[in-house]
Amino acid sequence: MIDVELAAHIQATIRAAACRGRDSERAGPFLATFDREDDNPFLNYAIPDAGSTPRPDEVRALVAGYRERARRPRLEYLPSLAPDVEPVLLAEGFEIEGRLPLMISTEAVGGPLPAVDGIELVSPSSEEDYRAAASVQWEAYEGYGSVPEREVARLRRTATAGGVVVLARAAQTHEPAGAGLCTRSHEGYTELTSVAVSPMFRRRGLAAAMAGWLARESLARGVSVVFLMAIGQAEARIYARASFTLESEVLHISRS
Repeated sequence: MIDVELAAHIQATIRAAACRGRDSERAGPFLATFDREDDNPFLNYAIPDAGSTPRPDEVRALVAGYRERARRPRLEYLPSLAPDVEPVLLAEGFEIEGRLPLMISTEAVGGPLPAVDGIELVSPSSEEDYRAAASVQWEAYEGYGSVPEREVARLRRTATAGGVVVLARAAQTHEPAGAGLCTRSHEGYTELTSVAVSPMFRRRGLAAAMAGWLARESLARGVSVVFLMAIGQAEARIYARASFTLESEVLHISRS
């Protein structure tokens, strides 16, 4: 069982990041966030207050708020902090998308970082770098067509605001191979997210290498805890190679 204080700090960091650059409103015990430009479900979700027990009518009001904006009603949160929320959501027609492993790193990787032959990891420093990183993420997360300017701008804002962005590229040709980021620190906590690897560079350990690089850089800047949500157990094993340890789970739940 995850320490309550640790869980509360992680949830607060997720909440703070969800509100940056998005609209938000209260719906009973829920904080609902909405991206004005993008209907991507991972950019539009609600978070319940710790210890809350929502009434059915409050859940319906939350659903209505997302419907009005042509967004899918959806939540991401640590169920250990609000155990009474899930049963009410299920009774109101929500379905579980997944229970994602929640992992943390509190110490820089000892010795050499995981490395991939022929690949270098760098902080983007030019418009071309940011576009290359955004393009890898756009492709990996099933975006269609050319990467939108808003995605490039998001990465640039993350770095400008104090977050950490990594671009993995072929050392000789500078062909983009992967990207990822850590959000701006919130009370000493940061989320490692949006890790993406270009198809032709997969199965070479690049995700673990980028995770280790991002964690070390964030911890060197004074962050106390780096956390991430792995998609599944296979991905959790990858991040374990970068010194991340399993602590709990994050519930993703939505209504069609």
